[in-house]
Amino acid sequence: MAGTIRKLDETVVNRIAAGEVIQRPANALKEMIENCLDAKSTSIQVTVKSGGMKLLQIQDNGTGIRKDDMDIVCERFTTSKLREFNDLTSISTYGFRGEALASISHVAHVTIVTRTEDSKCAYKGNFSDGKLKAAIKPCAGNRGTQITVEDLFYNVATRRKALKSASEEHNKISEVVSRYAIHNAGVAFTLKKSGESTADVRTSQNASTVDNIRSVFGPTVARELLEINHENSGLGFKLSGQVSNANYSVKRLIFLLFINHRLVDSSSLRKAIEAVYSTYLPKNAHPFIYFSLEIAPHNVDVNVHPTKHEVHFLHEEAIIEDIQKCLEQKLLGCNSSRTYFTQALLPGSNLSIADDEDKSKGQKSSSTDQVYAQHMVRTDSKDQKLDAFLQVTPSGTKDRSSSSSSSSSRYQRDVGVAGGSGIGGGDGGQRPGVVEIFAPAEGMDTDDGQTLPRKRPRSEVSSDTEGPSSRPGPSGEDQEPVSRQPKPKRKEIQLTSVLELQKEIEEDTHEDLRDLLKQHTFVGTVDAEYALIQHKTKLYLVNTLKLSQELFYQLTLYDFGNFGLMKLSNPAPIFELAMIALDSAESGWSESDGPKDQLAQYIVDFLKSKADMLNDYFSIVIDEEGNLCSIPLILDKYIPAMEGLPMFILRLATEVDWDSERDCFQTFAKECSLFYRIQKNSKLTDTRGENDAASGADMPSYNWKWTIEFVIFPALKSTLLPPKRFAGDASILQVANLPDLYKVFERC
Repeated sequence: MAGTIRKLDETVVNRIAAGEVIQRPANALKEMIENCLDAKSTSIQVTVKSGGMKLLQIQDNGTGIRKDDMDIVCERFTTSKLREFNDLTSISTYGFRGEALASISHVAHVTIVTRTEDSKCAYKGNFSDGKLKAAIKPCAGNRGTQITVEDLFYNVATRRKALKSASEEHNKISEVVSRYAIHNAGVAFTLKKSGESTADVRTSQNASTVDNIRSVFGPTVARELLEINHENSGLGFKLSGQVSNANYSVKRLIFLLFINHRLVDSSSLRKAIEAVYSTYLPKNAHPFIYFSLEIAPHNVDVNVHPTKHEVHFLHEEAIIEDIQKCLEQKLLGCNSSRTYFTQALLPGSNLSIADDEDKSKGQKSSSTDQVYAQHMVRTDSKDQKLDAFLQVTPSGTKDRSSSSSSSSSRYQRDVGVAGGSGIGGGDGGQRPGVVEIFAPAEGMDTDDGQTLPRKRPRSEVSSDTEGPSSRPGPSGEDQEPVSRQPKPKRKEIQLTSVLELQKEIEEDTHEDLRDLLKQHTFVGTVDAEYALIQHKTKLYLVNTLKLSQELFYQLTLYDFGNFGLMKLSNPAPIFELAMIALDSAESGWSESDGPKDQLAQYIVDFLKSKADMLNDYFSIVIDEEGNLCSIPLILDKYIPAMEGLPMFILRLATEVDWDSERDCFQTFAKECSLFYRIQKNSKLTDTRGENDAASGADMPSYNWKWTIEFVIFPALKSTLLPPKRFAGDASILQVANLPDLYKVFERC
C-alpha cells in the first residue's frame, strides 16, 4: 500500500534545514563572525565552553541591530543585505540568505544583547525556534552586538552524539578564528575558553597579515614567506597572499583560501598548488599557502552549498592555470639560493674543549687499542689542503680592477716598511733602521707544490736589544719567528686607559674558542671573507673579516706606542686623500656639510695639530706640509689594502673621539682595525694583466690568499684572544663532524 504524502510540520522543516547550515559549533561561529564583519566591527571576542556545545559567545563593536528589527532577527529569510534575487550578482557581503541566526535558534538557546550608535541603551532578547521568548528588555551594554549560544543541538540528540570530543571541536573553532584573523588584518580577534584568562588566539587591530601568521603559526613559517600579487584583467581576477618558499615544509598542507573575502575550499586549486611544490619540496612535504582571490561578483555563484563552504566561478580552469604559472615564477625566482639557519658555536654550552681533552687523557691507552677512522685527527698540515681539489686560475687572466678605485690606486701597495715589530718611540727614543719591503718579492714553495709569493726585506734591521712582548697569546716556541734579528727594546706603557682596555679584552676572552684557534689546522680559503679550519675531528667555517678585525684591534692596544713603521715611498698629501674620500659614496657627504675643499683643508689642519701624538703613539708621521709619510706596522709581513687609506684618514679626523683619553685610544684602535683587516672585496690572487707585469709597473702585485694563510691565520693562532660574542654571532661555525659523517654514510 502506497504511503500518504503529508506536509512536514514547520518545526521539523526548520530543524532539518538548521542541520544542513549548522553542522557543528565551528559552522555556527563562522556564520556569526561573518555577521560581525558585515557590521564593520574592528574587535571580535569569542568565548567557548566545552568546545562550543555548552557555550559559544561572540561579541563585536559593530553597528549593532535596531530595536525594531529584534522581533524578526532570528526568523528565516530575514536579512538587511539582500532585497531581490538579482542582487546575488553583485553581492559583496558574507551573509545574504538570512538563515544563520534562524538555524542556530532552532537547535540552541540564543540570547542577543545589542546597541546601535544612536541608542541610549542596549536591548536584550531571548530566542528559541526563531521566535522571541519574551518581550525585548532594555539593559546596559556597549556599542555592538553580543550573541550567546547555549546548549547547541540540545534537541537533536543524534547530531550531538555524532560530534567529536570537546577538545576536537575547540580545535575546529580555533582554526576558523585563526583563518579569519589572518585574512582580516585590520580587525582584532580574541579566542579564549570560558573561565580562563589566557587566550588561545589573539591578534591586534594594527597587525599586518604576516604578523598575524606569525602569531598563529609561529615565526618559523613567517620568516620563510613570499608575498604574491597577481592580476589578470582578461580573466577578471586579482590574487594576493603569502606563500612559503622552498626552505619551509610541513607534513600537511596548510591552505587558506578566501574568494571575495569568503573562507572557502577548492580541491582543484589545492591539487594545482601541490603539483607546483612537488618540484621544490621533498616527498611527503607540503607548503603553507594563504590566497585572497578577488573575482568579479557577477562571475561567482556563492549560493552553491548551505554552509557557503564552496563557490563556483566562471573560467575556473583558466584562472587556476594562471595562478599555477604565477606561483611557479615566484618559486623559481627564490630558488636561486637557499637559506640555512645554523647554530653558532658553543651557545652557552657547559662542555668545553678542554674538558674533552682531560677526558681523553684520563682514559688508559695501549698499543693494542684500535683507533677507528672516524676518530682519526689530521696532525700534519702537509697531508693535503683544500687547494689540491681546486683548479687554480693562472695569474693575469682577469681584468684589472674597475676605474672606481683608480683615483686611489697611486697609494696602493706603494710603500716601504720598517723592519722589526717595535720602535723606541717617545722623546729621545730611537727607531730601528728603516727598510723597504715589497710584497711579494720572491716565490716560496708551499705544501702542495705551488709557488706562492712572499715578502722579503731587501735589508736587515740593525738592533742589539730585545725586550719582552706585551701581545696576548703564547710566547717562545709557540710563536713563529718573524725576523732573524733581535727585536728592539719595547717602550713600557703605563697609561691607565690603555691598561684598562687590555684588561677588558682579557676578561672577555672565550677560553674554548681560544683553545680552538690555538690548536687549529688551516684547511683553505673559501673567499676573502670565509676560510675553513679543522680542530680535531670537526670542520669549522670562520669569518676572516671579523677575526682579522678583532686581531688588529687587539694588536693596536697591546703594541700601543711600540709600532713598527711603514714608510710611504712618496709622501701622500692629506688634502688629496681627504678629497678622494669625500668623493666616495661611503663618506656620506652632502651639500649641507659644506664645500669639500674646505672640509679637506680642515682635516689637514686638524691632523697636523695631532701630529706629535700620532707620531709618538701610533707611528703615523705627518710632515709640516701636511703630507702623510708613514703608517704603523701593526703585524709583521702584512700590508693593508692601501685603497682604503683615503677613508682611513677621513675617519681619523671625524670618527675618533679626541676629547677623552680612553675613548680616543679605543676608537682609534677600532678605526685601525677597520683599515687593516682583510677586506671583503679583496682578490685572492694577483689581478694584474701580463702586460702590466711585463712592464714592471711601480705598483707591486699582491697575493691575499698567501697573506691570509701564512700571515693572518698564524697570527690568529698565536695572538688572538677571541671575545665571547664570537660564540654567538656566527663568526665561527661548525659545518661538519667526522663521526657524524660516518653515521650518515653508514645509513647509505
